[in-house]
Amino acid sequence: MANETMGIALGMIETRGLVPAIEAADAMTKAAEVRLIAREFVGGGYVTVMVRGETGAVNAAVRAGADACERVGDGLVAAHIIARPHREVEPALAGSAGFVGSKD
Repeated sequence: MANETMGIALGMIETRGLVPAIEAADAMTKAAEVRLIAREFVGGGYVTVMVRGETGAVNAAVRAGADACERVGDGLVAAHIIARPHREVEPALAGSAGFVGSKD
């Protein structure tokens, strides 16, 4: 998997609560051609949603997701984009318990 994701941007939105996370994920996938790759329940009610795609698409998706999350209430904690994650970051992402499509 690491080879197919090299050079593909990573977008992350962290929220307070599940509803803002779902709203953000919905807005991100509708706003741009990105792939929803993970959701992580961080603890204390925090949820992180991650998407991958081309840098421009991820940028547009994260903006749309952050805007949607703010409309739901005070749910947005952080929004961040990494244009080309280093290859050492990939194992940390693959180890995520909340990978979309995983059998966990």
